[in-house]
Amino acid sequence: MDYFSILAKVIIFISIINVWFFRFNKKTMYRGGDASSMKEEFAAYGLSESTMYIIGALKVLSALGLIVSIWVPMLTLPSASLMAILMVGAILMHVKIKDSLKQSMPAAIFLLLSLFIISQSYMV
Repeated sequence: MDYFSILAKVIIFISIINVWFFRFNKKTMYRGGDASSMKEEFAAYGLSESTMYIIGALKVLSALGLIVSIWVPMLTLPSASLMAILMVGAILMHVKIKDSLKQSMPAAIFLLLSLFIISQSYMV
């Protein structure tokens, strides 16, 4: 397996776990709108708390799938594809509330990394 693909998977995994478990209730410069927590951010997007937990679970499952796919390659395409779809949604939410490019940057980076992983999965 390509070392850059492994690195991309690790970066996504660590970042998603960090955001959804360790920074869930903390303000960051990347939160949508003026939100100081994940709940406030989803509220700024006009999304419910239930939706937040569903999206969070999907992102964490996708990130776990990416890490496990280092050893179980058949998980690569579904995990990276789901992450890419979720990141497109995240970018659209940032655009919806007119966030700055800086606030959208993490989602854009994770989208690009996911697309890179997908492209590499076809080369194996």
